[in-house]
Amino acid sequence: MNDEKRTVTVLGSTGSIGVNTLDVIARNPNKFEVHALAANTSVDAMLAQCLAFQPRFAVMMDEVAATELQQRLPKEAVTQVKHGEAGLSDVVIAPEVDVVMAAIVGAAGLSSTLAAARAGKTLLLANKESLVMGGHLLMQAVREAGARLLPIDSEHNAIFQCMPSDSKGVPTHGGVSKVLLTASGGPFRRWSRDQMYEATPDQACAHPNWAMGRKISVDSASLMNKGLEFIEACWIFDLAPDQVEVVVHPQSIIHSMVQYLDGSVLAQMGNPDMRTPIAYGLGWPERLASGVAPLDLVSTARLDFEAPDESRFPCLRLAREAVAVGGTAMAVCNAANEIAVAAFLENQIRFTDIPVVIERTLERMDIVEPTTVEVVEKADALARELAGKFLLDALRPTTVEKSI
Repeated sequence: MNDEKRTVTVLGSTGSIGVNTLDVIARNPNKFEVHALAANTSVDAMLAQCLAFQPRFAVMMDEVAATELQQRLPKEAVTQVKHGEAGLSDVVIAPEVDVVMAAIVGAAGLSSTLAAARAGKTLLLANKESLVMGGHLLMQAVREAGARLLPIDSEHNAIFQCMPSDSKGVPTHGGVSKVLLTASGGPFRRWSRDQMYEATPDQACAHPNWAMGRKISVDSASLMNKGLEFIEACWIFDLAPDQVEVVVHPQSIIHSMVQYLDGSVLAQMGNPDMRTPIAYGLGWPERLASGVAPLDLVSTARLDFEAPDESRFPCLRLAREAVAVGGTAMAVCNAANEIAVAAFLENQIRFTDIPVVIERTLERMDIVEPTTVEVVEKADALARELAGKFLLDALRPTTVEKSI
């Protein structure tokens, strides 16, 4: 990296990825400056970040939150407050921005992620839903604008590190036979379907290895997170579905692997801490201090692997089937999952209802080619509406299914 600082916009700055991104930036003050931070409604957290990092802009998606933030910022603060999609677009495409961390959770991150790609930015992609919903559109935008996409999910970042790439960091297939996408198995790895039927949101969010937000924690418990990552891997690395294999690795030490034609398998290892892939993305092609403790292989002692059980975790199967169907099926799968997970977190449905809602939505939706953002957004909206109707069925005690 040259001596000139890179200018960074962090989308989703108050979430776990955003907080860890700012931690890495703080450890490397001579290499980065923060142009803008963006969040939804977390005024207290955003205020603290603005005071600590002095960004030029802060964007709150909620207008009331933006007004409150503006009122609470000291008069001498350098930060200007914007709100809504227009404000988000401004801080993404600004010519002085070099790097965009796309860490807005869920479908809400699609438009800003696409904007960053179309503006030719270095895009640190932590919003997997952008690829799941509009993978063709996003990868096309990256190619046409000459943007650089660096995956931040620990698994895809590991694959990126183990895969050959060209001088621009674009992964190539030289000698690759398949990738092995590791999964921790989540908190319910050893639970029966009857036990998962009684699972609470707090139990689903108690991940054994990673500290994450509640939505992604539930996705990890259901293995839908791995299903979304399966889809993501196919898009990022231009792989056919049969070139991606999910392997449960409960220690979360090997973050993923690449298998080559000559029998070699390259693995990226490290302690389960998101600051490692974040630092890799921020510093690429150089390595940065991340604050992550070195891996102690002796104390780790053992590494276990097993095949995922799709009979207990049908969300993984549903994601694979959505890839096979193609078109907007992946966007529908993601939308129905978001609706179902939100309902589960509100104690409105059971954990085992999540895949039921997703599967019924996929069965009833018309699947079309995602030729434009508008087509994707329409499919997303219709799937959410349909999934909402199936929630009503799950809420009736007589129709709740105890086993999938």
